[in-house]
Amino acid sequence: MKPEHQEIAFRWIVRMAWRDSRQNRSRLFLFISSIIVGIAALVAIFSFGDNLAKDIDKQAAGLVGADLVIQSNRELSDGGQAIIDSVQRLSTSYSEEQSFASMVVFANSGGTRLVDVRALGGEFPYYGNLETVPQAAGRTFRNNRQALVDKTLMLQFGAEVGDSVKVGEVMFEIAGRLEQAPGQSGLSTTIAPAVFIPLEYLPATGLNQKGSRINYRYYFQLEGGIDADRLADGLDSLLEVQRMGYDTIATRKQETGRSFTDLSKFLSLVGFVALLLGCIGVSSAIHIYIKEKLNTIAILRCLGVSSRQAFLIFLIQVLGVGLAGSVIGAFIGTLIQQLLPLVLRDFVPVAISSDISWWAVVQGIALGVWISVLFALLPLIGIRNIAPLNTLRLSLEAPSPVKDRWSWFVYGLIALFIFVYAYLQLGGVKQTVLFTAGVALSFLVLYGAANLLVRLVRRFFPSSWGYLWRQGLSNLFRPNNQTVILVIAIGLGTAFIATLFSVQGMLVERVALSSSEHQPNMVLFDIQSSQQEEVAELVAAQGLPVLDEVPIVTVQLEAINGITADDARRDSTIEVSRRALGGELRSTYRSELSDSEKISAGKWIGKTAAGDTARVSLEEGYARRIRVDIGDELLFNVQGVRVPTIVGSFREVDWNRVQTNFRLIFPEGVIDDAPQFHVLMTRVPDEATSARMQQAVVRQFPNVSIIDLGLILSVLDTILDKIGFVIRFMGGFSILTGFVVLIASVMISKYQRIKESVLLRTMGATRKQILAITALEYFFLGIIASFTGVLLALGGSWALAVFSFEIPFTPNILMLLLLTLTVTLLTVVIGLANSRGITGRPPLEILRKES
Repeated sequence: MKPEHQEIAFRWIVRMAWRDSRQNRSRLFLFISSIIVGIAALVAIFSFGDNLAKDIDKQAAGLVGADLVIQSNRELSDGGQAIIDSVQRLSTSYSEEQSFASMVVFANSGGTRLVDVRALGGEFPYYGNLETVPQAAGRTFRNNRQALVDKTLMLQFGAEVGDSVKVGEVMFEIAGRLEQAPGQSGLSTTIAPAVFIPLEYLPATGLNQKGSRINYRYYFQLEGGIDADRLADGLDSLLEVQRMGYDTIATRKQETGRSFTDLSKFLSLVGFVALLLGCIGVSSAIHIYIKEKLNTIAILRCLGVSSRQAFLIFLIQVLGVGLAGSVIGAFIGTLIQQLLPLVLRDFVPVAISSDISWWAVVQGIALGVWISVLFALLPLIGIRNIAPLNTLRLSLEAPSPVKDRWSWFVYGLIALFIFVYAYLQLGGVKQTVLFTAGVALSFLVLYGAANLLVRLVRRFFPSSWGYLWRQGLSNLFRPNNQTVILVIAIGLGTAFIATLFSVQGMLVERVALSSSEHQPNMVLFDIQSSQQEEVAELVAAQGLPVLDEVPIVTVQLEAINGITADDARRDSTIEVSRRALGGELRSTYRSELSDSEKISAGKWIGKTAAGDTARVSLEEGYARRIRVDIGDELLFNVQGVRVPTIVGSFREVDWNRVQTNFRLIFPEGVIDDAPQFHVLMTRVPDEATSARMQQAVVRQFPNVSIIDLGLILSVLDTILDKIGFVIRFMGGFSILTGFVVLIASVMISKYQRIKESVLLRTMGATRKQILAITALEYFFLGIIASFTGVLLALGGSWALAVFSFEIPFTPNILMLLLLTLTVTLLTVVIGLANSRGITGRPPLEILRKES
């Protein structure tokens, strides 16, 4: 065909597509409406990711607060001090911070709480601010015996600026409420709320005793022209020898960007699943639409239109409404993006802007158009097989898609698209394959379950039931039913929410199990050897049991089979864990294992005779990480004394229990006389006793810290609520997509049900009876969809409980039942709302139109 003829033919195809769509635009748009929610979710997430990257880049200096930070978890050695001095000579400003966990007491209420005490000296931060109320408190507290207290603590204990808080032996005036510190997020303050005090008052508190677990940070503002990253790279090997780390603006930017890029990629995958649900709705809806157009297409074929031209007419229709739907989805996504900074603010340490990301909008529209066409191709390619004979025999069936090679080509395109998109988000082949397989498995399970249930209903149809019940139930397997597509869409959304609730419940239960029966629910740690007996007497005086007392000795692993950290640095081919060599471990010694441990390999020997080499026991996971086996030789530095040992056994440890569990255990007779501190465990019956106990311990032994299981559960519940809200927010897109597909499918099936309803009305059925049949149909549909989703959630929750959390699987049946009933009720309500037009129109009007 000549080019001018091709141009004329294409213009004619476009005009035909436009003319044919005049009476069907609302229905075509209804088909594409299924993807609007998914596009909105993705545009919102893409915009969030773009703004987050931009904001991290702008605010990176405020995250660190200095040009260079050097960190250590022990006091400076001579070599470490030499490094600090050399960097200080290149700096215009220098600050030091010592931080540790400790108890504080609020004078106004007597309340106690384990907090992150940060003793700060110097003018840190150099970039950004300690955001406080009043504003000046972030500067003035350094010059007086004053403290800054995190806003969550102030609220919890009803404290006000001007009140006092006791840290160790010293009472500090609360100078201000701490709103934000460099690098701090809302979630981190929930886990470890901070209390800032001036560094010069730390010795007076009595909390920095020998054996105390203190983190040291040294902040530097470098002279102009000095590159912090180049300086840190030059010091890297020296810092590694001293077991010190560093942070710069560039490394923090990279680390933070990587962490939250992963977050935005995860969220985009959740939005993508919602989009895939909509795509299935598109494919199903277009399939019914094309079946209704069989007569029109056959007539066009009789008039000389080729199968290719007929295909293009309807493809252009889909392309047009796909573009319109994607533009609307992008607009809605831009509005949703204004909410995401509020939803995710507790997880992000920077202030997130809400600027419109035009690149995200373009991505969303392009993705929406492409995905509309891709999923519409499955039913559209069947147009090629519609012959002119269909005008005489409308029942003439096209060849099965299974036998059509182009159908398999489209299936391949869809699979490739899902894989490529997942790969772009995850960046790894293994993760991509797992995600793609997981999505495919979920859809296949739901598809198989829906088909199985429909076949069972058809096979064991309850003929003895009343007419209305039989009519409503039979609608599930009649021609043009939407049972399978709705079960997939609504079932997957239900599975999201049900899995979330189940996992959240299991995580809380995992900790709550530790408080059952006679298990300890309060832990006192950092007890000095000289205080051991007095603390035990104080616990007993409070009428509480001493359930366990455990000594803790800090050791360093210096060599594995004679290989030291220096050897590993010189020869990279040596297969040992460089990170483990030189690292500190909290260990203990005992003659017998606790009830939370059992030997998984080797043999445990609880006492070492004089002159023998000690046979230590390692937790099996730790042994794998440092790549050692039974019989390997380990050399430990115990407070300056080198102790050679042999790996005698591996242990399986139940980390879920609130008691002292260790990666490394020595037998008795080896490190018994080493410098050590102690942990004591007890059980308190209620909150009032817990409060009295904590107040008594803090008054008499201010260096002793306390972990209360009730507080752990409270914090865990708060964290899970925040995480759960984010997941529910994102899972809501899937639920919403499911119901959009439901609405669209009901609207589509409404045209199929009009004749049936008219016939029923003509035969004498009342409006109430037709509504009852409709309600029963959607009741069965909702029950099947929600029940299938709950079954999928039960399988996923069971796998997480057994293989991930390693706890008994105890599903919340009541919660799952309520969720099933809620989804079913919503399905019925939406089905009735969309079907009301059928029963409100007289039979004669419909019969005239059909004739």
